Amino acid sequence: MITRRDALKATGLAIGAAALLPRLSLEAFAQSANLASLMEPGPLGDVWLGPKDAKCTIIEYASMTCSHCAAFHKTTWPVLRERYIDTGKVRFTLREFPLDPLATAAFMLARCDGEAKYYPITDLLFDQQASWAFAQKSVSPVDALQQVLRQAGFSKEKFEACLKDQKLYDAVNAVKQKGIDVFKVDSTPTFLINGERYTGEMTIDGMEKVIKPIIGA
Repeated sequence: MITRRDALKATGLAIGAAALLPRLSLEAFAQSANLASLMEPGPLGDVWLGPKDAKCTIIEYASMTCSHCAAFHKTTWPVLRERYIDTGKVRFTLREFPLDPLATAAFMLARCDGEAKYYPITDLLFDQQASWAFAQKSVSPVDALQQVLRQAGFSKEKFEACLKDQKLYDAVNAVKQKGIDVFKVDSTPTFLINGERYTGEMTIDGMEKVIKPIIGA
């Protein structure tokens, strides 16, 4: 026999559950909307490595003059790519977050030759960062940067034309500004792994602690 008290209790529980549903739905919607915004490419588009259907997606915001970013790309990046990106388990993109005009110039040059050259050039610039980003006073940073880019086939004319491209300059900085305004990026490197933020230079062990539960390894 259902008493009046039981009926009122059941009604109260139902009302409480109903009140909770919209809040949970709104939270889920907000999270979904944020992830959708995160995946929207900037004006230059994202250069992705790895399959679209990968369970794990990594977005790195980096500066070409950031020593911690260079250390990540020297030590962690090759292993991450070999174990997870080239094997189709992870999808990755590097986004521009220049911390100074020289880093902006470096990203512009990396973008000048099309998507196919983006990672070869950023890898080259990270590998040789000390020779151009922290060049001796007798050589200007721009001249040092030009010397490095000769290895990628940049003539003096091509180098200068790229750095005079106002549209390219604005696009690189637009990616950074959206990172600041929308995703609250304030340092480099910053990694967004399936939407979760991780800051600072990550070792391969640190990355694997995040990646493995996502991919079920």
